[in-house]
Amino acid sequence: MDDTAPAQSTPVAPAEPPRAAAPKPQSEWRDTLSFLVKLAILVFVVRSFIFAPFSIPSGSMLPRLLVGDFLFITKWNYGYSRHSLPWSWPLIPGRIFAADPKRGDVVVFKAPPTDNQDWIKRVIGLPGDTVQMRDGQLVLNGRPIPKERVADFVEPVTPNSPCEQGELQLDGQGGAVCRVPRFRETLPGGKSYDVLDSRESDGDNTAVFTVPAGHVFLMGDNRDNSSDSRFEPFIDADGVNRGGIRFVPMQNLQGKAVVNFWSTDGSAEWIKPWTWVSAARWERIGDGF
Repeated sequence: MDDTAPAQSTPVAPAEPPRAAAPKPQSEWRDTLSFLVKLAILVFVVRSFIFAPFSIPSGSMLPRLLVGDFLFITKWNYGYSRHSLPWSWPLIPGRIFAADPKRGDVVVFKAPPTDNQDWIKRVIGLPGDTVQMRDGQLVLNGRPIPKERVADFVEPVTPNSPCEQGELQLDGQGGAVCRVPRFRETLPGGKSYDVLDSRESDGDNTAVFTVPAGHVFLMGDNRDNSSDSRFEPFIDADGVNRGGIRFVPMQNLQGKAVVNFWSTDGSAEWIKPWTWVSAARWERIGDGF
């Protein structure tokens, strides 16, 4: 008989699974910075190539645009140049995807010769056109443009509309309005728009201008109060153009005005939020061109 006891096996503990590496703590500062960079790139792309906002600082485009109007312009209509980019960064040579505007388009552009101010005017003459004003009537390619008298333009007097031209009248409700003679012009092709013409002015009679290749002739709808292609530039001591613009290069065009998205009469006060509503010109929001 074999008295040898059977060998007993020693139990083996199961192997521990490998531990996952502890997650690295995320940096809120880094995430915030990454978000801001992406947002800045998105804004840059949208503003440069799709659409951009523009505010109306003067009455040169009355009656269509009032001081205090805010509008969107589309950026793709006429192609892209360095002036399409913020601060006119010289990243685009010349003009790419170029397309000419149509007569009657309302455009935002860099005003020559300084190219450092954003202006808004209406396209009147295209390359090869002749343009002249005779006794306040527009003459295009030798033919007078129809100018029809319509109802006066009447605008409430507000901080943004102080009635610098026209006739000041009481409105019967304790307020005042400004009344200005209004006319309707119709360009070849059928584009119609209203203009103001209340008095004789320096721009009512001009020489005949021939628009050179690659340029446009632009005018404000407020014919008695607009510095535009009818006049030579005048640069003051601060480098600001206080005169006209004569012919505007196509590459200076930044975009086409398409719709008003806000308008204020200027009576709002920051410390009185309820005036933000009362100052809004609600009827102008959504007006297209």
